[in-house]
Amino acid sequence: MGFAGAQINVRGVVQGVGYRYWCYRKAREYGLVGYVANLYDGSVEVVIEGDRSIIEEFLKILKVGPSNANISDIRLIWYDKPKEFADFKIEYKE
Repeated sequence: MGFAGAQINVRGVVQGVGYRYWCYRKAREYGLVGYVANLYDGSVEVVIEGDRSIIEEFLKILKVGPSNANISDIRLIWYDKPKEFADFKIEYKE
């Protein structure tokens, strides 16, 4: 389908349960680039780029998460101008 980018906000029990590390491993398995970070409001932000069809598949697993997570809501904004990430990483917001 071609390039796509997505800014995703994941809400629920997603901090302190290994969600970022799980997301990091999965994104790399899918060959996606971008980052995952905890936000101060208790949610997790995922910014991801790659093939749109792969991102759509990745979104399905984000809604489930690791076994200790409990996802209550996912908000998504698609974008089409690359931010040119080199890889996928865990970011630490200060």
